[in-house]
Amino acid sequence: MKIQTEALLVDLANRTKQLIQDAELLKEKSEESLNYKQHAESWSILECLEHLNLYGRFYLPEIKKRISEQLALSSPSIALQKGKSNPVFKSGWLGNYFANSMLLKAKLNKMKTFQNMNPINSKLDKQVIEEFLDQQTELLQLLEKSREISLNKTKTAISISKLIKLKLGDTFRFVIYHNQRHMMQALRLRSVTLPHD
Repeated sequence: MKIQTEALLVDLANRTKQLIQDAELLKEKSEESLNYKQHAESWSILECLEHLNLYGRFYLPEIKKRISEQLALSSPSIALQKGKSNPVFKSGWLGNYFANSMLLKAKLNKMKTFQNMNPINSKLDKQVIEEFLDQQTELLQLLEKSREISLNKTKTAISISKLIKLKLGDTFRFVIYHNQRHMMQALRLRSVTLPHD
């Protein structure tokens, strides 16, 4: 995938702003409804968001660290160009595969969740939504900061292996598309939760 860097950053920021709006809507539900499960093996609304928080706890510090490292390496004159040295983002094949596998589709394919990222049967409250909102705000700040570096040359580790590195642009795509995927799951659950809510 090739895309203008600016267009990619604007698209990802808009997706993240929509996620914030969606999460704010979920705050209106009772905790009982937010924890409601259709069956023992399914996730509640809060478990969907906690799953995203678990990923965010890995990816946000990793992205922040890599951006800081790149900014420290850049000379002030390069930093002032605001990423113009790479006006086009060209996805890596693995990063593109991971990101595209998370894109929203009418019928989402089921995926196995890694045990350490599975929040099933956790005791959760509305603090999960607050953490998710904080993470989205931080993500918007990191997207803005990334304008000063190359989304092509900056690489991040991924949660399943520190040995595999993705281009920062692909990491942003994966994280944000993954957030959207599970937010859609949470919003679908909103309509099947407790009838009195």
